[in-house]
Amino acid sequence: MYPKCGYIALLVLMAAATTPARAQTATTAAVPDFSGIWWHPSLPGLEPLASGPTSLVNRSRRNGVSNYDQLVGDFTNPILKPQAAAIVKKFGEQSLSGITFPSPANQCWPEPVPYIYKNFAMQIFQQPDRITIIYEQDHEVRHVRLNEPHPAEVKPSWYGDSVAHYEGDTLVIDTVGTKANRPFPMIDLYGTPYTEKMHVVERYRLLPYEDAKEGLERDTKENQHPPVGIDRSYRGKHLQLYFTVEDDGVFTTPWSATITYGRGSKDWPEIVCAENIHEYYNNKESDVPRADKPDF
Repeated sequence: MYPKCGYIALLVLMAAATTPARAQTATTAAVPDFSGIWWHPSLPGLEPLASGPTSLVNRSRRNGVSNYDQLVGDFTNPILKPQAAAIVKKFGEQSLSGITFPSPANQCWPEPVPYIYKNFAMQIFQQPDRITIIYEQDHEVRHVRLNEPHPAEVKPSWYGDSVAHYEGDTLVIDTVGTKANRPFPMIDLYGTPYTEKMHVVERYRLLPYEDAKEGLERDTKENQHPPVGIDRSYRGKHLQLYFTVEDDGVFTTPWSATITYGRGSKDWPEIVCAENIHEYYNNKESDVPRADKPDF
């Protein structure tokens, strides 16, 4: 017979020895709650960093911020290799001449990461084995597997192969295999190209307002603010996405930028592009996706 206290201790030790390590971790690690609707109604959208390799800015300005009517990416940004700089310059010249050049957004095609950040609103759904992100325009959905590796051979797809894990209070999403052999392959509204070598790492973290202010100020410095969705007086926690892009087929170095989301309207808008194929601003129909039969 074991002494009573020794017997209880033995049972505890035996239980610990037979409990899977994953279950022990799941009961002790706190998972941050990113749920709900997050808003970032900013145009063209990305928040360039204050220093270091970062995203393009618009060379065309209106009232000190990006002129959304003329999308002229800074083709002199040193992150761009010469061929990529030439492509951005060409798109900017078209925009200056009054042509709205075709893009995934205005032609109703799936938007790759990080182009998809141009959406004004998103929702994150967290489950034990997956993360689902939906965007308010065109029913775009990203499916992210939790705690799994990329397959040995990644088949290129519209949004790429995304896997994720939590690092303390941060959700880290790693994306490779974004389809580049597609109409309008670009990662921002300036037409910056990419190849299937592109690798994007996203880091989502909740920040108190005081810590989010720096990102919000960079957003205000660069982007137009359409008066929709967001409550700009909101002082609660913000969701900041810090992302890094690598693609040695296009860029001279990895570069980073942020998107700082806030709270606002709880209404979820439904915005559908492909139901209207007419181009009222360039005298032609949009090259929307078409098929003889549904692929689902």
